Amino acid sequence: MSTFAGSVFWFIVTLGVLVTFHEFGHFWVARRLGVRVVTFSVGFGKALWSRFGDDGTQYQVAAIPLGGYVKFLDGREYELRPGDERIAFDTQPVWKRILIVLAGPVANLLLCIALLWVALQVGVPEQVPVMGQPSGLAADAGVATGDRILAIDGQPAATWDQAWGPIALAAIDRREMVVSVRDARGDVRERRLDLSRLPADFDQTDPLQAMGLHPMSRQDRPVIGHVAEDSAAEGVLRANDEIVAIDGKPVRKYTEIPPRVQAAAGRALQLDVRRDGRLLSLSITPRLSKDPEAANKWQLGIISRPPPEIVSYAAWPALRESLRRTRNMASDNLALIGRLVTGQASAKNVSGVITIAQVANAEASVGVGRMLAFMAALSLILCVMNLLPIPVLDGGHLLYYLIELVSGRPLSDRTLIAGQYVGLALLAGLITLAFYNDIHRLVS
Repeated sequence: MSTFAGSVFWFIVTLGVLVTFHEFGHFWVARRLGVRVVTFSVGFGKALWSRFGDDGTQYQVAAIPLGGYVKFLDGREYELRPGDERIAFDTQPVWKRILIVLAGPVANLLLCIALLWVALQVGVPEQVPVMGQPSGLAADAGVATGDRILAIDGQPAATWDQAWGPIALAAIDRREMVVSVRDARGDVRERRLDLSRLPADFDQTDPLQAMGLHPMSRQDRPVIGHVAEDSAAEGVLRANDEIVAIDGKPVRKYTEIPPRVQAAAGRALQLDVRRDGRLLSLSITPRLSKDPEAANKWQLGIISRPPPEIVSYAAWPALRESLRRTRNMASDNLALIGRLVTGQASAKNVSGVITIAQVANAEASVGVGRMLAFMAALSLILCVMNLLPIPVLDGGHLLYYLIELVSGRPLSDRTLIAGQYVGLALLAGLITLAFYNDIHRLVS
């Protein structure tokens, strides 16, 4: 499957599952509260398949597989027959309408926890946060090559996935950030980065580059990130060694190493290596790869970055970790939205369907655990976004109902219609901005 086709396929699958579950939340609570559901649709547009259940609800699968919807019996849309007032949505007490509307976002929240719980039992490959050669503010703060991040401002960050949110928010705030690290000698230390020194117009989509925190996976310097077991390099080379020269010829980039190893064709190589500030001369003989798909390929058994760790737990610890991650992600999402509203965060932080599709395809290619974790994160974003007090979203309806609860009477139809137009305009603007950012990112 091509990258484009894979991106489209996984986008449809992801969005279809998350939105359908969201709508099922509305459906399930409405049924429990005695409200008549007219239609439950997976997808939009023309129905490809439909049937009426014993409960009178029309269940259907529609042609456009981008989500779905639930339609309630409502006197503003249907002509009610005698007795329908007790099962119509608009005639229900306000507390019932609040619960029905709130059920969608809550369903996405529960789905996030459940998907993470399963993913953490299956195993999620996550990149360890090991530093490459620092620069700028990070170098000034004493960050060194080989430092492994343990926590950001006291919040545990065992992987880059967990470190990214706190780092991005600290950069946007341009405040001091305390990074707890374990250095190459195994000692735990604190590095304090004064982010007030960041330029006002720094690229908020890449805060690591702005503050000089270069992950081992990014750098092209000839620094070893990991030495494989039972390889030619085992016992000779170490992680964080910098290969300065091969057979007397300087090495400036890591990408220069594999071709020279292949050209040696099994001949012993003389490596000049910088280790802990000392220059060493080491001899090493490449070996043929044991991988059938890499036949006749000579290797030392080194890579430029640490291998990903498979993060997995038993059932109960996985649930605790799922709840912890969900709480942290929700906090980070809300914090970012707050900064976007106040203008503190750049609008470039908003991504759209193209980015979601690309990431979905990339995560699916890594494995089941990564894909489930990605779907969990996206489900939580849907939960948070739907709770924003924007008319046409669940949060907008909740705002209407809270006003009704306080005032004792519903808003007028004129106010509701005006709110719908405002909500549609805001939503269209947000979608346009996200699409523009996606296209700009692809072009640039």
